[in-house]
Formats: sequence, C-alpha cells, structure tokens
Amino acid sequence: MRSRGSVRSLRAGRRGIAALLVAPLVALAIALAAGPAAAEIAVRHARGQTILPGVPKTVVVFDLAALDTLDALGVPVAGVAGGPKPPALARYNDASRYPRMGTLWEPDYEAVNALGPDLVVVGGRSGPRYDALARMAPTIDLSSDPADMLGSDLRNIRTLARIFGKEAQAEDRIARIEAGIAALHARAGQAGTALFLLTTGGRMSAFGRGSRFGLLHGAFGFRPAAPGLDAGIHGQPVSFEFVARTDPDWLFVLDRDAAIGVQGRPARQLLDNALVRQTAAWRKGQVVTVDPASWYLASGGLRALQTTIDEIAAALDRAR
Repeated sequence: MRSRGSVRSLRAGRRGIAALLVAPLVALAIALAAGPAAAEIAVRHARGQTILPGVPKTVVVFDLAALDTLDALGVPVAGVAGGPKPPALARYNDASRYPRMGTLWEPDYEAVNALGPDLVVVGGRSGPRYDALARMAPTIDLSSDPADMLGSDLRNIRTLARIFGKEAQAEDRIARIEAGIAALHARAGQAGTALFLLTTGGRMSAFGRGSRFGLLHGAFGFRPAAPGLDAGIHGQPVSFEFVARTDPDWLFVLDRDAAIGVQGRPARQLLDNALVRQTAAWRKGQVVTVDPASWYLASGGLRALQTTIDEIAAALDRAR
C-alpha cells in the first residue's frame, strides 16, 4: 500500500507533466490568435540597405516617381510632399486626405515625426534629405542612376512591388514596358538623328546620351544629333543657331514651365523662328512636345515610363 505522501507526490508529478504538455499548446493558441509574426523585409537602395520589420502601413513619399509607382500598384500613401504633380496624381493635392509633409527639397520633419511612418521614400530631388529622415523612420532612397537610367528605374519599381507584395502586378506592367522599348528601339535606329531640348523662362538646354533624359538615345535607340553634349543634370545651354547647325531629324521638346505650372512662353512658340524652321525636324513635322509630367516630374515611375514609350511610338507612327 502506498503511503499518503507517495500518492501526493504521484499526483504532483502528474500535474507537472500535464502542465508541461499544456503550456506549449497555450502558447501556440496565443500565437495563432495574434496572427503570424511579421517577416522582416531587407530593402537594398541607393544608400545601402534598410530593414523593415514588416509590410509598412503608414507610408510617406518624397519622390514623384515612387508616388506614381505606388499609385499605379494600388498602395495607399499616408503623406506626401507638396508641390506640382502630374494630372494622374492630382488627388494627392488634397491636403485633407494626404497631409503635406513639406516639399521635396525641404521636408517638414515635425510633420513626419508626428505621423510616425513605417516607411519614408526619398529619391532624386529629396535624396539629400535621406540622413535626416532615416533618423526618424525607416527610409529608402530610390534615386535613379544616370549611368543606368532604365535599369535603375525598373529596379526601383520592383523594390516597391516587393515591399508591398505587388510583384505579379508589377511584372505584368514591366513586361509591357520592356516589349514597348524593344519595339521602339528597333524603329528609332532607322528614324534619323534626334535632339532633346528643355525650355524654361525663354531659354533652352540640350540633353544627350547619359543625361537625365538619356533614355531617348540609350533605351529608345535614337541616334544623337549632337553626340558631345554635356551629361550634367541641367544639360547644356544652347542657342537657336546651335539647333539649326545641328539640324536634327527629330526635335523632342520638354516645356519645363508647363510641367511646374509657371506662366511662360510655350515651347512650341519659342521654337517657331527662322533658324529652327530650317531644320529637317521642323520641315518634316517631327517636332514633338513631350508630356512634361512624365518626363520631368515623375520620370521613372511605373505609369510615367509607359507614357513616355507610348508617346514616342505614336510620334513614329505619325511619321510613316
């Protein structure tokens, strides 16, 4: 016969074993109730790597190309920089829905801190503010690489798509972009020479291969009418005499004043003079005023990139 002490010890042992068996089940139940643990997302970008604890819920954007991509992919944004926006992004001008976080050049750090974002996106114009913003919230820099404009633009699109689980949607649109570029490149090489001009305040600058508008000659395949142009961010100031002497078969013109909403002399009117009218481009009706929002404001964005391809292809169609 067991003593009372032995019975008590046996019962205690059984209770201990039961507790050991039940504890993991309770922990599992709690974990399941709380939902799966968020997986960290490692994001490589122009400034290195940023680790996100999970899919961001509150996103602040200081780059119009990134905003264009996020909007095209259906990703909600909590705060944006003020300033001109492409027509496709006009709703982000509603400050009651999308609070202003300062400007692309001068973020409102207090507003950003008060919102407490899970992710801040900078790029291009706002890139120099990366360090200050990264001290406040997880921040990525999606500035384009002038040495590989198209490649970096597509990488940036894929980066945003991966963060928000939109890879399939993005790849469908990238496939269309790549097919459009391949078709454009095959035609542009036979279309003659081209010159890209930016007009603003009654002045002109020309941009060549390797510049911010170098897609025209690189990915799109047009032969440069002026191969030695400065590849700097602001292009090379040129005169009407230069345009006449260069004599391109195509003139692609970006009206910066129209892009930023400033009243000025329209680009087409500025170019309508005796010198420019001598060029092959003018005589053939091959002076194309490009969409300023897609080329200047949101260049490199998913929607903007498709627009640039479509409008150049349409110009070639009209020249047949």
